[in-house]
Amino acid sequence: MKNEIEKIKKWLYKKVSDAKADGVVFGISGGLDSSVVAKLSVDTFNENALGLIMPIHSNKEDEEDAILLSEKINLRYKKVDLSDTYDTLLSSSFNSENLLAKQNIKPRLRMTTLYYYAQDNNYLVIGPTNKSEFYTGYFTKHGDTGCDLMPIVDFNKKEVFEIGEILGLPRKILDKKPSAGLYQGQSDEEDMGFSYKILDSHIDGIEVEKTYKEKIEKMHNSSYHKRSMPQMYKRGE
Repeated sequence: MKNEIEKIKKWLYKKVSDAKADGVVFGISGGLDSSVVAKLSVDTFNENALGLIMPIHSNKEDEEDAILLSEKINLRYKKVDLSDTYDTLLSSSFNSENLLAKQNIKPRLRMTTLYYYAQDNNYLVIGPTNKSEFYTGYFTKHGDTGCDLMPIVDFNKKEVFEIGEILGLPRKILDKKPSAGLYQGQSDEEDMGFSYKILDSHIDGIEVEKTYKEKIEKMHNSSYHKRSMPQMYKRGE
């Protein structure tokens, strides 16, 4: 895995150089995936790596963890509170009864903010999605995957944890319950209905309980559109 980490850094540097960009910007939530992305970015781009803390009525502890991470790895960071922006959007349109519709606004607002900073600084946007999330579609379309580069998308949750340990991330972040931070007390594994251990086992070809296997494959198949370009009309078809 140490070898893979060095390969990721070289890949990031090449992609940014090829784009004639000056650095990278990414969100830092205080969670494992974004912390791994942050450390890889700092190691590769030093002061040209920028992390944004973007709370939207978020758990204060997540912000504290993001700052803890930033200070430990010497990451340049800024806080952009999008709570009022979120409230204004709802008040300017309508307050949906569909909780998920409202929750998904949050990562899309963060994506827009990242691209605002990216264009101003001539940076590329890095996304934190891992292989486990990508396989099941457990991400907001045009949210975390609304980015230029996804350096950990070929590593499952267990492997990202291993990378985090090698990179020396704070123990508090390594041991934190995985959460997208969409609402207070939200948990990835509770939302999905199975653990990352079960999910990673299935992706790796290890037999899991039939109920879990069927649920995982249903999520994978129904989220195909999230992993694809928009469907495009072709003349003559």
